[in-house]
Amino acid sequence: MKKIRTYSSYTQDALMLFGQLIQLGRKSRHFSAATLAERVGISRATVQKIENGDPGVAIGLVFECAAIVGVVLFNSPETSITLEIDRFKDKLALLPKAIHSVKTEVDDDF
Repeated sequence: MKKIRTYSSYTQDALMLFGQLIQLGRKSRHFSAATLAERVGISRATVQKIENGDPGVAIGLVFECAAIVGVVLFNSPETSITLEIDRFKDKLALLPKAIHSVKTEVDDDF
């Protein structure tokens, strides 16, 4: 049985906005949904799901659609994303590899 998942209104709004940005980019480039689908290697129905903000679509497909239609990701050009990745790798290297929950012992001695 498929698990029903709920998403916050913020997440739903962000997905809808991102889908609209992709749709605007697609239409600005005079691509049909079928043309974008062919370029990405997905079905036209999946493009429609992306543009409607469906949270079940793989993020890689969403990002690929965005890249093809010219939606800028992370407010930076493609070349600086690599620099950002390296910068964050350096920051993450300074943090612990794993985070463990603090376990509190129950005092049940009465």
